[in-house]
Amino acid sequence: MRRRRLRLTRRGRRITLRDLLGEALAGVAARPSRLALTTLGTVLGIAALVATMGLGQTAAGQITDRFDRIAAVRVVIEAGQTDGPDGEVDLTQLPWDAPQRIGRLAGVESAGTFAAVDVAGAPVRGVPYGAIDQVVPVAAASAGLFDALGARLAAGRFFDEGHDARGDAVVVLGRYAAERLGISRVDAQPSIFIGDRAFTVIGIVDAVDYRSGVQDSVIMPMGAARAFYGLEAPDAVEIRTELGAAQLIGRQAPLAVDPNNPDLLDVNAPPEPGSLRDTVSADVNGLFLALGGLSLLVGGLGIANVTLLSVLERVSEIGLRRAVGAGRLHVAGQFLVESGIVGFLGGLVGSAVGVLTTLGVSLVRDWTPLLDIRLALVAPLLGGLIGLVAGTYPAWRASAVEPITALRTG
Repeated sequence: MRRRRLRLTRRGRRITLRDLLGEALAGVAARPSRLALTTLGTVLGIAALVATMGLGQTAAGQITDRFDRIAAVRVVIEAGQTDGPDGEVDLTQLPWDAPQRIGRLAGVESAGTFAAVDVAGAPVRGVPYGAIDQVVPVAAASAGLFDALGARLAAGRFFDEGHDARGDAVVVLGRYAAERLGISRVDAQPSIFIGDRAFTVIGIVDAVDYRSGVQDSVIMPMGAARAFYGLEAPDAVEIRTELGAAQLIGRQAPLAVDPNNPDLLDVNAPPEPGSLRDTVSADVNGLFLALGGLSLLVGGLGIANVTLLSVLERVSEIGLRRAVGAGRLHVAGQFLVESGIVGFLGGLVGSAVGVLTTLGVSLVRDWTPLLDIRLALVAPLLGGLIGLVAGTYPAWRASAVEPITALRTG
């Protein structure tokens, strides 16, 4: 069986592939400390590339998962604008029973109305006399709003449909509004005053998933806002859906709220989770890919510098090889293979380091690691390619050495 040969032609000379690899491995292994330092740049570059891409994909997955758990189940319907008879812009009115209409749709877990209340500049105080007047927003809500917003209580309770139907003078305070009004507990049924009208505080909201302005507000039932301040209609309907149903509810809810003019309502529904994941992944991976590319550039420059230094130190060896018959391509091929081997080893170790880094960070952060296995497999080949490119100029410099000059210098 004929031995496969790599033909490097110059004056008929030949060198076998086995000989070329053997000489290159011997040259690389002859200086193990330099090999370690040379591969370090490629290790860091490939590790940075694999780790940043892996962490970018993992971070994008965490972002979209968090979106799925919170924002992907929220739909908001607001009153739209219409042109009035006098050329003025009017707002369409949402019906008072909008939550009941929407609640009949499959996939809706809870719904509630929200409106800002105009109290005609009346101050808000924690006690009727002696307290400093506060500028605190006043809002109205139906009983289902708190569940739709994912609200959690710090103290007390939320008002219910009975409070709403009767128009009871009760309020729930957002956490920051309660701090400004000096109220921290409700077991003694404290009161606040909006102007000269007293309202009993029955609860304090600790946190909400949506509509964070609720935390700064005094919230009364819709019935109380209609009775005391002439509220004409809700401003918005907050809807919390089952996971995966938000897009469908976003199309159906306007018809349920206003069958005659559904297009006049403004609907805010989340995008498809798949499209969001792709967008986030592309943005995050683009950033991390740029950082990984910069690291690879640094690693490639390190290989080029060390290989060029190796050429300068081995001038006498190169001259001897040329004197005994080695051609320019023989010498260039040896240095190219050496730099390719260094790059491949660096890519192999760097790929392993990058994968372990991704797994370690994910474990510490309690994330689910996401990594394209193809990147980890291609990374060593990418390291070898970087080594070949980085070794091109040093190999050319080595092939340009003249035998007599090299021997005289040696």
